[in-house]
Amino acid sequence: MTRPFELFDLNLPELRRRAVQAARGEAPFDVLVVGGTVVDVITGELRAADIGLVGPLIASVHQPGTRSDAASTINARGSFVSPGLIDTHMHIESSMVTPQAYAQAVVPRGVTTVVWDPHEFGNVCGMAGVAWAADAVIDLPLRVILLAPSSVPSAPGLERAGADFGPDALEKLLARPDIAGIAEMMNMRGIIEGDARMEGIIQAGLSTEKLICGHARGLSGSDLQAFITAGVTSDHELVSGADLMEKLRAGLTIELRGSHDHLLPEFVEALNTLGHLPQTVTLCTDDVFPDDLYDKGGLDDVVRRLVRYGMKPEWALQAATVNGARRLGRQDLGVIAPGRRADLVLFEDLQEFAARRVIVSGREVAAGGALLSPPSPAEASPLLDTMRIDPLSADDFRVVSSGQRVRLATIDRPRFTQWGDIEADVRDGFVVRPEAATLIAVAHRHGLADAKPKVGFLTGWGVWKGAFATTVSHDSHNLTVFGQDPHDMALAANAVIAAGGGLAVAADGEVKAVLPLPLAGLVSPAGLAEIASGFAAIRSLMDELVTWQPPYLVFKACFGATLACNAGPHQTDMGIADVVTGRLLETPVLSVLE
Repeated sequence: MTRPFELFDLNLPELRRRAVQAARGEAPFDVLVVGGTVVDVITGELRAADIGLVGPLIASVHQPGTRSDAASTINARGSFVSPGLIDTHMHIESSMVTPQAYAQAVVPRGVTTVVWDPHEFGNVCGMAGVAWAADAVIDLPLRVILLAPSSVPSAPGLERAGADFGPDALEKLLARPDIAGIAEMMNMRGIIEGDARMEGIIQAGLSTEKLICGHARGLSGSDLQAFITAGVTSDHELVSGADLMEKLRAGLTIELRGSHDHLLPEFVEALNTLGHLPQTVTLCTDDVFPDDLYDKGGLDDVVRRLVRYGMKPEWALQAATVNGARRLGRQDLGVIAPGRRADLVLFEDLQEFAARRVIVSGREVAAGGALLSPPSPAEASPLLDTMRIDPLSADDFRVVSSGQRVRLATIDRPRFTQWGDIEADVRDGFVVRPEAATLIAVAHRHGLADAKPKVGFLTGWGVWKGAFATTVSHDSHNLTVFGQDPHDMALAANAVIAAGGGLAVAADGEVKAVLPLPLAGLVSPAGLAEIASGFAAIRSLMDELVTWQPPYLVFKACFGATLACNAGPHQTDMGIADVVTGRLLETPVLSVLE
């Protein structure tokens, strides 16, 4: 994607001519970075070198102290100079802030390129949401490589989003020069089983020879082989060290993600046992909550944790730079070498990776932990007024049934769900929630279908003392409500509806906290500090109201509980859906017993 400070084509003859002259000592550099230790991500060496820049180009990497002719000099003494970090798979919307606020958070930490799948905006606002995403990043000091959302919705026929992107929509998006490929292909069963819709979407990517990114959670053996053979070339949905190795051996580019921290030590152990870092291992954040982004950062935090868990710093930086650039087909990025684009980060050390200064395309854009010129916010009217749902009552969160006792289908366990069943009483025409169950309700909020919630029962979700409502609910982002008391659930839901989308907690008959996210029900126009504080307050409240059982029963599980493209039963706005079997129950009542 082209932005104002990258309008120079690196291959313009006058630019190359001037850079060659500077490299030969026949002309001065524009900028000279002196005294630093270069992290060579090709050889793994740490070596003293000075770096001469001409416009956006690195013109020379040479022995320290041998040149002093430059329009300006940057003192890098005591710093490790690394290529800019490349995040190969992420969703800005998951941080609940605008691209401008996101750039302000990550660029000063050394992240210079991100690969953004805006499928959250696509699922809510359709093509207008993707178009907004493309426009919103044009003036950023962060290089944003945009992908075309492939999963709108992620499980067609089992859930409804605010739009529907079939092959024709993908062809239109991929025809745009600012779209680099197809974002994570989440409908795994459709791809493996040769669904015509998914074949058409993949063919759109194959025809353009652009990236086709994957989401292969739980796939192994013949299913994994079929998924890759269809045309998918990457995956970030790793579940174990063995899974990592199988996917590496199958030739996938690995987007090793930081959002599942409990798995990272196992991944590091597997790679260390291998004895080298494959060129196909890249790093990504995937989803970062706003308080984590504010406190810990983005991809720099992933690098930091990998090193803490035993990965060599040189390997972590290789994965975060040159390996990512290779994946993207960007020969200009990821390496400190002559003729490459001048994306440089001056880190204090190779343990904490605190960035002192950041250079993007030859221009210093951040220093001392802040952008030198904060970007202006993008006009966001296309993302407003997306809560097309009327206020709800407590009875909307009850399950209607005849008889006096029933057998219910349940959704057992967070993340790796499975079918279960349980018996329950019926009183006054409504099912009485079994003591071992938690209610989950999903209401279509995009105005394309009936907005009455579909209610189900979760087991293995701990004891709840209140209710939580959210429109951040992957990936169709319908209004999703959890709790044990229908009155509290209605309170939380209506607080979110009134806020134009967002998060809310209710307990003991009152709303305890609300975080408004009026842009598509996903994002706030406020700054990161404010959103981080509001989100942290809700997270803290939820810790008081729910008995979590890590690593799977955690607050984050609430946001992925409706992810119907993953194996096992999931509650959607259409009922309880299972993508593997194609089963869809409009009501959890399996049978009336008496």
